[in-house]
Amino acid sequence: MDERQVPVVLVHGLRASRTMWRAQVEALTATGRTALAVDLPGHGHRLDETFTLDGAVDAVAAGVEAVGGRAVVVGLSLGGYTAIAHAARHPQQVAGLVAAACCTVPRAAVVRAWGLAADGFFARLPDRGAAINQALVDRVLPPQAAADVAAGGFALDVVGDTMRAMGDATPLADLARVAAPVWLVNGRWDHFRGDERRFLAACRDGHLVVVPHATHLVSLVQPVRFTRVLLDVLDDVDAREASAVRFGEPPGTHATDDARLVRHDDDVVAEPVERGRRDAS
Repeated sequence: MDERQVPVVLVHGLRASRTMWRAQVEALTATGRTALAVDLPGHGHRLDETFTLDGAVDAVAAGVEAVGGRAVVVGLSLGGYTAIAHAARHPQQVAGLVAAACCTVPRAAVVRAWGLAADGFFARLPDRGAAINQALVDRVLPPQAAADVAAGGFALDVVGDTMRAMGDATPLADLARVAAPVWLVNGRWDHFRGDERRFLAACRDGHLVVVPHATHLVSLVQPVRFTRVLLDVLDDVDAREASAVRFGEPPGTHATDDARLVRHDDDVVAEPVERGRRDAS
């Protein structure tokens, strides 16, 4: 590994596992960068555990420690909410945060409804909803992405616990506490984009990236485009970390870069990269 490259920790979405990040882990490893995908409680090899937000944050913190104690943390959907909470609680571990497909405030009524559906309907099916889940996976994901997600197994019984835990999530307040640069990455057709302007405004140093032709599972339906965005983010973070070291500052204390230096290829981002209002002001 190039010591100038910041490691990456990747956090999966609901019912999936670390295997959903295969394409990104392979691409990052090919560049010589350390990349580690972790399993959250109730998922993957931790299937027999109960999901809690505290336990999920602890899993991310342990992953960061495993790669050296400081990393860019990348999360999608449930993983994005978890990564935001982790960044607020463990700021010194986070050189940068990529929160994908999680720009909707968890509203009590919606979270409660999903939890009741999981406990009252899917849990009572003979296969606990496995057939419905597989049909959805086959319909919304390309074949390779579907295979990557299936490789780690599906956490069919975790939804109820997760919805109860997400009732305590406070992503807007958490983002306001994060000093590290934050990239909010959403698919153009993601139904979780409803509050993205509020999320962006909450960031101290925020960037909004919209990936064209992508739905909620942006890293799976557009893996190449998502990975290119991630590589741009990592170049930015590496430069920031190197600048802090050069000027003798502790990591994470450097000034934010000029908005004009934030760059992405036109065919990757459908809309201009935007900066958080607090930073722009």
